[in-house]
Amino acid sequence: MSTIKAVADLAGVSVGTVSHVMTGSVPVSEPLRTRVLAAIRELDYHPNHIARSLKTSRTRTLGIIVPDLTIPFFPQVIRGAETAAREHGYTLIAVNSDDSGPRQKELLSILRSQRAEGILLAVAAGPAPVGQITRMVQAGIPVVCVDRIPDRLVADSVSVQDSQAAQIAVEHLIEMGYRRIALAMGPLALKNERRRLLGYRRALRQAQIALERSLIWPGNLNTADVAASCLECFQHRKPDAVFATNAPTGLGVLRAFRDLKLRTPEDVGFVTFDELSVDDLFSPAVTTVVQPAFDIGFRAAEILLERIAQPELPRDPISVRLPASLRVRDTSRSRVEPCCATQN
Repeated sequence: MSTIKAVADLAGVSVGTVSHVMTGSVPVSEPLRTRVLAAIRELDYHPNHIARSLKTSRTRTLGIIVPDLTIPFFPQVIRGAETAAREHGYTLIAVNSDDSGPRQKELLSILRSQRAEGILLAVAAGPAPVGQITRMVQAGIPVVCVDRIPDRLVADSVSVQDSQAAQIAVEHLIEMGYRRIALAMGPLALKNERRRLLGYRRALRQAQIALERSLIWPGNLNTADVAASCLECFQHRKPDAVFATNAPTGLGVLRAFRDLKLRTPEDVGFVTFDELSVDDLFSPAVTTVVQPAFDIGFRAAEILLERIAQPELPRDPISVRLPASLRVRDTSRSRVEPCCATQN
């Protein structure tokens, strides 16, 4: 197996120069860098990162834990975080908690044992592992929460402006002529879901529309369960429109529409938070609150890397809230008939 010394001998440079080229820690002239890279390729040299980490206490590795890799929002977050990590010479390890609290705790322990220098975390539904995260931060492993911000945890975080984004979506439905707007939600244990509820209530209040508690449908993040719940809710009283606060819930609502043979927007208007995985194939096109998922991941990784590079930074949490945008498509088409022009 090739060694760093063999690479240095072939390139005609010192072992230190080879190390500088591989880590980018010290500038190296372009001619020397070219020779070193050519020697690495010729010898098929792969550095022993484990041995190096034991010597330097640095692995240049970050971890990210997300609840469900099949939700289109999270791969975009991962891409943003990976881009920021790569720009700083770090590798990102992405793992899936299956929205399970015990699995999340296990993954936090695994990433810590693998000597990840920092962790990005979108918490699973249910109680957050506040104590475990606090101990990791105290041990010098920074944690930045993304999208889902846990209660009772003082930590850096990056997410969207949930309440404002939900309010914009509901205001849009109101402007389109809808009045009895149902809110299909994920679990209220998640803070971002509660904030989206606040935005919904604020939009109704400002439009002087009475809140009907029977139109607030909290649930879980399982599409089949959401569809079954919506079928039951529709049997009691059909709303004019439905606003879904996340993508799995949105898909469940659409499945319920299909089973009830309801057309959107002809029978019921519809807006969802987050792009749907089937959106390009769905007709009519779905009106969507679009989160800047890539930017959320990128900014969260930047904060994490700042904490790693400057552990002396003040411990006051950094809180970043990015704006979302409403992408208006067919499912929220206006119910208000245009006024007829006056004829002389």
